[in-house]
Amino acid sequence: MKPKIDHIQITVKNLESTELFFDQVFPLLGFNLKNKSKGHVPEHAFEVIEYNCDDFIIGFNSPRKEFENEEIHRRKPGAVHHIAFKASTKIEVDNFYLKLKSIIAKDIIPPQYYPQHGESYYAIFFKDLDGIKWEFVFEE
Repeated sequence: MKPKIDHIQITVKNLESTELFFDQVFPLLGFNLKNKSKGHVPEHAFEVIEYNCDDFIIGFNSPRKEFENEEIHRRKPGAVHHIAFKASTKIEVDNFYLKLKSIIAKDIIPPQYYPQHGESYYAIFFKDLDGIKWEFVFEE
């Protein structure tokens, strides 16, 4: 058996603003917005937006009412620490950074080497509207 992720679901504070944000970011990573879907899951009382690509789905869910004002922090138990996408080249990382700067002006760490993760580990980090950290990385 070979492990393969089918989908990831992330609960966010505001589904509408999250959709506006990722409608700009995900196409830079190769997602086709024509493959995006929306739905309502009445059994669990949430709305969902899913971004589908060939290999997996990333979905965003609305919060339960009793949790909608909770503080999100990546170091809390059960939280997403960060999500990383793999680049094919260092140039892809640089180009992604240049395009991303026009979408978000803060919470972007420019591309650089991170020798603590490997001598050729080259990445950019940014945070979404909920403060979740995302990464785009190339490593030879």
